[in-house]
Amino acid sequence: MTDATHSDRGERQAAGGEGVAALNAARDFITRFCVLPSQAAYDAMALWAAHAHVIDAFDSTPRMAFLSPEPGSGKTRALEILTLLVPFPMHAVNASAPALYRSVGNRERRPTVLFDEIDTVFGPKAKDNEDLRGLLNAGHRRAGVAYRCVGEGTNQGVQEFPAYAAVALAGLGNLPDTILTRSVIVRMRRRAPHERIEPYRARIHEPEGWKVRAMLADWVTTQAERLGDAWPEMPPGITDRPADVWEPLLAIADAAGGEWPDRARDACVYLVKQGAERGVSLGIRLLMDLHRIFDGARALFTETILDRLHGIEDAPWAELKGVPLDSRGLSRLLSQYDVAPVKVKIEGRSLMGYRADHLADAWARYLPATSAEGPEPTEPPEPTQLTTLDPGSGERSGSGTSGTERPPPVPKVPEP
Repeated sequence: MTDATHSDRGERQAAGGEGVAALNAARDFITRFCVLPSQAAYDAMALWAAHAHVIDAFDSTPRMAFLSPEPGSGKTRALEILTLLVPFPMHAVNASAPALYRSVGNRERRPTVLFDEIDTVFGPKAKDNEDLRGLLNAGHRRAGVAYRCVGEGTNQGVQEFPAYAAVALAGLGNLPDTILTRSVIVRMRRRAPHERIEPYRARIHEPEGWKVRAMLADWVTTQAERLGDAWPEMPPGITDRPADVWEPLLAIADAAGGEWPDRARDACVYLVKQGAERGVSLGIRLLMDLHRIFDGARALFTETILDRLHGIEDAPWAELKGVPLDSRGLSRLLSQYDVAPVKVKIEGRSLMGYRADHLADAWARYLPATSAEGPEPTEPPEPTQLTTLDPGSGERSGSGTSGTERPPPVPKVPEP
């Protein structure tokens, strides 16, 4: 990192003011009513809400995806709270595709689309929702458009519909890679008994949320020109699609200053790493585990590799299709990456094994960026100060408390 970069980061941290107050207020409001799985998720949700007010400043808008394996995990509540913080919220669970296309095409009142039960769009009845899928896939880029036939019978013509819009999603299970790789992913879980939050009552808390939305909008819209020229510094290891996803959120954090530039980058690394470690193919999982097993060794015997793979508790290698992975299976999996076993000599013994330099190209090409390089993801610390809104007056304060117990941070993801 250059001296200039250090200087720029210092200037951003010292520049905290209205932007810090707005983002802190958003994060604090979210924390009062939502139990998210990590401190990183609270930061990301606040930044995403801010970015929704100025998406035309960016080349793309990331989707925000709240996913869980079971119902009752707080996904709908997260969307409900976002509704109060984003511009022109539109709940799309019951909206028809034509209504969505025409709404998104209205640049004066372009909605922020909040899509609950998104699993129904990509699940068994997916064939009935092709138009909605087209909008979701096309609309993450500013130049994104969707083409549809308009008219009746033989009197039809092709019409271009602008598709660019901020979209937050909530659903069960997983989503197609075309959506996941363009999303900030929050893996929701059911609230534990010790995780206490305020009961949400719309008639009481909506006005408070609207005040926070006004704070975000008043600040971030003044930054639109600056954000359009921003090229935020990415954390080590964040490249390609993850960099595209996080660029708007990091630009927002840099414009705010204070703790937010560092908090946003910590959240980026943490959430990208978590997303990369879920749903990877068997081959990628093998490359990830081999990268850890080699740990600087120049070569390892096949028997050593298999013994260590079988010892990884949360890995599939000890019982792959009912039997442990063997040398033939290892060779078959690695052959798709042009890696083959060779005779290696270690401490006077010569046996078949694998060399790190033969695996290096596959590691560089296929490993999730933050697995092969960059820091291990750590949870952002609790904010040193949060701006809250007094429920009675709507005035801001810097006490950092909201009268509720904050959910504890999730421990760092352990190495296998």
